[in-house]
Amino acid sequence: MNVLSNHSNELKASEAFTKQSKIFDQLYKEDSIIQYKRQRVREHILQYARTKDFMLELNCGTGEDAVFFARHGCKVHATDISEGMLNELKKKVDHGFLNDSVSVEQISFTDLGHLQVDQQFDYVYSNFGGLNCTDQVGKILLSLNEVVKPGGVVTLVIISKFCLWEIILLFKGKFKTAFRRFFSGRGRKAHVEGSFFKCWYYSPSFIKKHLEPEFEFLSLEGLCTIVPPSYIENFAVKYPKVFGFLARQENKLKAQWPWNRIGDYFIISFRKKY
Repeated sequence: MNVLSNHSNELKASEAFTKQSKIFDQLYKEDSIIQYKRQRVREHILQYARTKDFMLELNCGTGEDAVFFARHGCKVHATDISEGMLNELKKKVDHGFLNDSVSVEQISFTDLGHLQVDQQFDYVYSNFGGLNCTDQVGKILLSLNEVVKPGGVVTLVIISKFCLWEIILLFKGKFKTAFRRFFSGRGRKAHVEGSFFKCWYYSPSFIKKHLEPEFEFLSLEGLCTIVPPSYIENFAVKYPKVFGFLARQENKLKAQWPWNRIGDYFIISFRKKY
């Protein structure tokens, strides 16, 4: 995909999530699997984040994570390409009196060289597969070297190329879904609120390839490897005891091979070398 067509895809994704922005939090607030995923990501980041860290969030959405880390003593520069999502975040910042802790900028993650903030960050993170909305992830990863301080940490939550739960769908005859990530070189069509855009899938090795040698690998966890993906609607509501059991098992095995590589997502972290 060339630069112009990639920008067009980002704008389509922005349009989709702007349409959903006013109901986004309401849609997912009570979803137990979404809350499990968010908690897992936050716990992972808190292993490495320090109080008063200056953090850059890519594809911040409505800012649930930005607000969370601000309340833990960090300063967060929250970025997204969706105007609607950022408007929802600004409301939270005003309501929570967090203007000194959270700054907001509408910018693409492919354009980090033009951030309004003229300093490097202690921590950069991207949650819930926002980076899967572009085929320019290699370019983005290379640009992180300029925005992260020596000793700073990067944590990315990426939708993976291999998902155990989708492979299991083979036994239900859903061949298209089971193999959709394997044959996604030109992107797979996704849709939100009637707007269509493309997504791409990545592996941990792809991320490592583009961050090393400037960054050293810290850790890798699978997310929704044993716990089902959140698009399996109402699983936690229908089977709360089973969901609790699966969550406990995943928490034990999340960093072990092969479980750290076969989830719906993976969480991967690096530290910039001094």
